[in-house]
Amino acid sequence: MTNPLKFIDKTVFVAGGTSGINFGIAENFAACGANVAVMSRSEDKVNAAVEKLQSYGTKALGFSADVRDYDAVANALAETEKLFGKIDVLISGAAGNFPAKASDMSPNAFKSVVDIDLLGSYHVLRAAYPHLKKPGASVVNISAPQAFVPMQLQSHVCAAKAGVDMLTRVLAMEWGAEKIRVNSIVPGPIQNTEGMARLAPSEKMIDAVKHSVPLQELGTADDIANAAMFLSSPMASYISGVVLPVDGGWSLNGAGQMMDTLARQLAK
Repeated sequence: MTNPLKFIDKTVFVAGGTSGINFGIAENFAACGANVAVMSRSEDKVNAAVEKLQSYGTKALGFSADVRDYDAVANALAETEKLFGKIDVLISGAAGNFPAKASDMSPNAFKSVVDIDLLGSYHVLRAAYPHLKKPGASVVNISAPQAFVPMQLQSHVCAAKAGVDMLTRVLAMEWGAEKIRVNSIVPGPIQNTEGMARLAPSEKMIDAVKHSVPLQELGTADDIANAAMFLSSPMASYISGVVLPVDGGWSLNGAGQMMDTLARQLAK
C-alpha cells in the first residue's frame, strides 16, 4: 500500500511559514517529498527557512510579503505556480497577538490583529484560488482556541479567529463543487513558539499550562504538522469544513482558565 502521507512532487504553499508552528508544517511536508514555498514579512527568516527546507532534498521558494498586502500575496502565489505548478496544499497561518484588555486597546491595535488574522487569511485564500489544483487541493487554515473559547485579554484575537473559522466553513461550501477541501486546525499550547512565550513567560506558568491540559503536556509543531498532512492526504478526502482542535483536550476547559490566570497576574 502506498504511504498516504507522502507528498512527492506536490506543491505546498505556507503563509507565515518561516517560524514556529508554520515552519514546522513546512519542514514536515518537505521531509515527505513536497516542493514547498514559504512566505512571511522577514526577508532574513525567509532566506533561512528556504535554506533549511532545501536540505531535505526538495525544491523550496521563499517570498517576503505581508499578508495585509493583497498584491504582494497574489504575486507570491502566482510565482509559485509558475515555478512549481498548481498548488496542491495551501496552509494559511499568519497571525498576530498580544494580551490586552479591550478597554486599554486603541482602535488601531484591535484593527492590526483583525487585519493580520482575518483579512490576511482572506487575502491568502482569495489570491490562491486561481492557482489551486482543481480537483484535489487541500486548504488548511491555522486557527486558535480563541475562535470559540472566550478569553480575557483576547477580544481582538477571539473576534478575528472566529471569523477565520467561519471563512473556513463558507469556502468549504463554495469551493466544494470543485473538489477543493477547506479545513481549520486549532493548535493548543505548543512548546518553543512565540505564542507560548507570550502565554507562559516563566517556568511556573509553563508548568501551570501543562497541568491545564487534560493530557498533561505541551504539544509540538510536529503534532500540528501531522494533522495538516492528514487533512491534506487521501485519508481525509471526504473531510471538509472541519475545525479540528489539536490541543490535548485543552480547549475543553483549560484554555480560558489560563487566560483568566494571566489577566490576574497582569492586573497586579
